Amino acid sequence: MSLLSKGARPRAALVRTLLSAAAAITLAAGLLAGVATPSRAAGQGPCDIYAAGGTPCVAAHSTTRALYGNYGGPLYQVRRLSDGATRDIGVLSAGGVADSAAQDAFCGNATCLITVIYDQSGRGNRLTQAPPGDFSGPAPGGYDNLASATAAPITVGGHKAYGVYVAPGTGYRNNATNGVAKGDQPQGMYAVFDGTHYNGGCCFDYGNAETNSRNNGNGTMEAIYFGDSKAWGYGAGNGPWIMADLENGLFSGVNQKYNAGNPSISHRFLTAIVKGEPNHFAIRGGNAQSGGLGTFYNGPRPNVAGYNPMKKEGAIILGIGGDNSISARGTFYEGVMTYGFPSDATENAVQANITAAGYATWTGGGVQNGTLTPGSAISLRATTSGYTDRYVRHYDDQALTSVITSSSPSLDKNDATWIVRRGLASGSCVSFESKNYPGDYLRHRYYQLYRQRDDGSALFAADATFCPQAGRSGQGTSFASYNFPARFLRHYNNTVYIASNGGSNVFDNATAWSADVSWVVSQPWA
Repeated sequence: MSLLSKGARPRAALVRTLLSAAAAITLAAGLLAGVATPSRAAGQGPCDIYAAGGTPCVAAHSTTRALYGNYGGPLYQVRRLSDGATRDIGVLSAGGVADSAAQDAFCGNATCLITVIYDQSGRGNRLTQAPPGDFSGPAPGGYDNLASATAAPITVGGHKAYGVYVAPGTGYRNNATNGVAKGDQPQGMYAVFDGTHYNGGCCFDYGNAETNSRNNGNGTMEAIYFGDSKAWGYGAGNGPWIMADLENGLFSGVNQKYNAGNPSISHRFLTAIVKGEPNHFAIRGGNAQSGGLGTFYNGPRPNVAGYNPMKKEGAIILGIGGDNSISARGTFYEGVMTYGFPSDATENAVQANITAAGYATWTGGGVQNGTLTPGSAISLRATTSGYTDRYVRHYDDQALTSVITSSSPSLDKNDATWIVRRGLASGSCVSFESKNYPGDYLRHRYYQLYRQRDDGSALFAADATFCPQAGRSGQGTSFASYNFPARFLRHYNNTVYIASNGGSNVFDNATAWSADVSWVVSQPWA
């Protein structure tokens, strides 16, 4: 999708002409001739299931697990900002989950970024930092930002793993792919997203896009979109929706704008599917933790000129629009692209594999006699040597750390007590509501923390949302800012900030940073 495309309204009649399943299988077989792909193993992954259905994966990306039963290579690469060193992160065993301990050991207390998301299909369709297109990113040279390697911790099958946390300005791309569908060729796609992390910006996509990072017109894309934008199309309710980004249109069905059959869907872990073939596309989705898939649309291409036949170009994007539009947010865990139009039965089997993988939220480490369960009351204690009797509290409207003991005044104890809420901007994170000022939350403004009334705005929600991670010092829990994921809650000279590990602000001082951003989640003082 393109920010340039809003307002394009061409229309034309469509005539449905479906490829037969046999034809699709023949095309897929011819495409793969002479290409080395992983062999079948006793334990199956999603791409083994697609291959058995005659629609093999031509791209398979995940930072959480292997997508073939016998895949034992790297999932992704991280780069440590402190010295520029890189490390590939693989799986604990062939066909298994990510070796997050290797990442944690390599990154330590340093900031790491995800530099490469490897392609498990054998075709080399890896994703790297997206270059500029019609829109430029915020990184040097107009490139997009890379994702923090620690901003989206979860568990898969009981093992810790990390997703790809896309803040606005973050994006990955491959404009020179191998074997990805082009023109009107059939393809399928699925992705597992965080269904609570989204916005209305353009465009949080995964899939097929233009090879020059520019808007090349209707039908030059076919990607999965997730979010609550209504600028180009929408479904029932207030969103978010799974839609097909076909360039110059986010389509929830055959109509250019509203399609009642496409529901709002926001599971914590969400399976999203878009697939297409000549004059036919479908949108499906479901809960990636349990249950089956729903079909939200299955029919002819949109009733707008330019989408039949399609003119797909075969690049792959993640987190951005086809023209490098960079205003969206979301979180990606795994996804694939196939050659050929998968059957519903194949996708249902893939969904069963996804739910069996055991995606679950990660609640952080170092919780001592407190809990980050929404609705619980907690206090946050500093772990820095010499300051372990200090707790986060509000004084007037500022967030400070103060010594709190059993003999402290009740007002001080109340000021140092917070109610854990589901993150106002993301259900995978948390927000902290004041115990004695209900409706007031801990939020940052110009990097300093305050207690302020929730005004209902998207900006407030983002500023008041913090994502728990293992304590950067090796103890307790650290809390990354939702909208500045490289910044963490820190006490500095008894004032609370969101701070990076080194920077131009005095409170970004690297000395004692890892200890200052590590907190013990404790029993509430009140």
